[in-house]
Amino acid sequence: MNPWTGKAATMEEWLEHLRLNREIMENVTYWHTQPARPARTAPFPPELDQRLSDALGARGVVSLYTHQAAAFEAVREGRHVVTVTPTASGKTLCYNLPVLQRLLTDPSARALYLFPTKALAQDQVAELQELADAMEVDIKTHTYDGDTPPTVRQVIRNAGHIVVTNPDMLHSAILPHHTKWVKLFENLKYIVIDELHAYRGVFGSHVANVIRRLKRICAFYGSAPQFLCASATIANPREHAERLIEASFALVDDNGAPAGEKHLVFYNPPVVNRQLGIRRSSVLESQKLAALLLRSGIQTIVFARSRVRVEILLTYLQELTKREFGPKSIRGYRGGYLPKLRREIEKGLRSGEIRGVVSTNALELGIDIGQLQACVLNGYPGSIASTWQQSGRAGRRHGSSVTFLVASSNPLDQYLIQHPDYFLGRPPEEARIHPDNLLILLDHIKCAAYELPFEAGDTFGGEKLVDLLEFLAEEKVLHENGGRWYWMEQAFPAHGISLRSAAQENFVIIDMTDGHRVLGEVDRFGAPTLIHEEAIYLHEGVQYQVEKLDYPEKKAYVREVNVDYFTDASLAVELKVLHVDKERESPGGAIVRQYGELMVTAKPTIFKKMRLRTHENIGSGPIHLPEEELHTSGYWFSFSEEAAAVRSANDMQSALLGLANVLVHLAPLHLMCDPMDICVVPQVKAVHTKQPTIYFYDRYPGGIGLSQRLYDKHDELLAEAGRLIEGCGCLSGCPACVGPIEEVGLLGKDLALGLLQKTAGAAG
Repeated sequence: MNPWTGKAATMEEWLEHLRLNREIMENVTYWHTQPARPARTAPFPPELDQRLSDALGARGVVSLYTHQAAAFEAVREGRHVVTVTPTASGKTLCYNLPVLQRLLTDPSARALYLFPTKALAQDQVAELQELADAMEVDIKTHTYDGDTPPTVRQVIRNAGHIVVTNPDMLHSAILPHHTKWVKLFENLKYIVIDELHAYRGVFGSHVANVIRRLKRICAFYGSAPQFLCASATIANPREHAERLIEASFALVDDNGAPAGEKHLVFYNPPVVNRQLGIRRSSVLESQKLAALLLRSGIQTIVFARSRVRVEILLTYLQELTKREFGPKSIRGYRGGYLPKLRREIEKGLRSGEIRGVVSTNALELGIDIGQLQACVLNGYPGSIASTWQQSGRAGRRHGSSVTFLVASSNPLDQYLIQHPDYFLGRPPEEARIHPDNLLILLDHIKCAAYELPFEAGDTFGGEKLVDLLEFLAEEKVLHENGGRWYWMEQAFPAHGISLRSAAQENFVIIDMTDGHRVLGEVDRFGAPTLIHEEAIYLHEGVQYQVEKLDYPEKKAYVREVNVDYFTDASLAVELKVLHVDKERESPGGAIVRQYGELMVTAKPTIFKKMRLRTHENIGSGPIHLPEEELHTSGYWFSFSEEAAAVRSANDMQSALLGLANVLVHLAPLHLMCDPMDICVVPQVKAVHTKQPTIYFYDRYPGGIGLSQRLYDKHDELLAEAGRLIEGCGCLSGCPACVGPIEEVGLLGKDLALGLLQKTAGAAG
């Protein structure tokens, strides 16, 4: 059977034909095969309730994987547990088993489940309810989120054995109204936190503070619940769990689950201009591979790095396949979509009605979307952990699966596609949080004071609490009386605090094509570049033009259009150093690096119109929006006069720009963050140092520890930059190293490399 004819082939047959396809294979830089892995099992623990083992047996589960048995034993010993195994390895049973066992022996016990998204919570309730029905016991499991009707909420508060919710709901609807949840908090035995790796950066820093508030309320009601956590693979699971929960954890990471054969294919688009180092668009190559898979009847997921890329790829694939499959068989999925639409897409994937989906990392988490066979990654996802997590969405059960990692032209993608051993031999990144970020911490101290007054001697986080309470009392937010601090404002504070950003306001996008309907939303920092007036906003493959951006009211009004371009905006950035916290000089004195506080002023300037498919610039226009100010943390390093001795300021500009282009892509290798979370700005003569300087800063108020980590990794970062520039096959610079010639000039590559070699020589 020929897979290119459109008839369904087995994955093995399809891969055999692929290996014979010269046009594809000449772009494959490496083909990695993970052999199938048999299961390692352990018998059910003798303590396990017979009803539970019978219900599992009826579903075909007659023994446990070794990691499930180890987790059950650690929970039985009374320890907090974090389980870390790959996608689709049965982590859910690691916490469901001990929770259900406890509820069968003690019907008054309660459990609280936290998931980062509503979709995951709804999946979980369905699974728990199936088990409870099979055991014929009355274990009430309920989702408590923004969609829960008011009449049902009261029932859940009084009678829910397992309350399944998300951190946002816990923060804004449960903790502030804890007096309505007395039965839950008095009898709370377990708190389950799944997808632990998702709680990093700003979101994780907020959630760590929500957990501080949760533990405080549990203590008030006399309960001390065990925390049962589960995570995809990260480098520091135990440390991350202990930082998030502020308690000691047992780690379970010996995976006993079986897995089908997995193929990871490293694919580099062909070079179309060797001198300039320009390759064919990764979007077009991803589209080609996805179309081959879909036409062969192979259900496929395509991951793209940004909302814009998702929508561009979706448009291309729908056009290519609409005659064969119909327009609704290929769908998009991303954060800005409204919940009802997302649930519909998840259901269609499980039923097989939807043949393909193009997603941002929103589908990276363990939402049940059935058995996909293939995955196409348009560009490196930004971290090793995310790559394995996204790849794991294909072949979730038995049978072979394939993932194509399609490199874009950016330096990090090119480095990894040409050094697959670096990717395959390196552990995943660390998850990092900064719960004591002052802005975040103060927000949650306000929330905690509303929930229960603070008393002298109380602790909350690593900062000196009494100083923060006195500051809030001076601001007339709290009132101090007899060594106790009370909330004194009318409104309750959680309502105005979003866990997803350090800055609170989101912009709502309103479609005026036919009446008024809400399409989605964009965060405050993304708004100036995504929804400025005349911007093309893409949603579900449909193009909308922004007709009006009401900046004070945080609303963007759009209308459907049909044009052959998308838009890309530029920002002008000014930096001011407020305080230096750390400083270190390289051994030869060639470089001085510093870490401290920065004030960043950013103003959007112009936008470019980029033609669909060819991505050529076909026009531009000004953006008239106010400046945004950001007080954050940063790391920067300056070159000494000797190291910076190049021919002119112009040459130094090229060298710094080239080096910054490389570093902005390499930095996320060391940070489990989105490349958008960290910004890089080169300056030929910085105001602060009077020397050529490259700045990195966290794109969040107060900083979240990213630039501090880069300060520590400085030497490794520069060494990798040197290897990447030297190893690139272009002549004068290209998008895969220092940037295109039109940006850095004909000598950009040599100048950047020369600057690095001088500093390395001075250090040696």
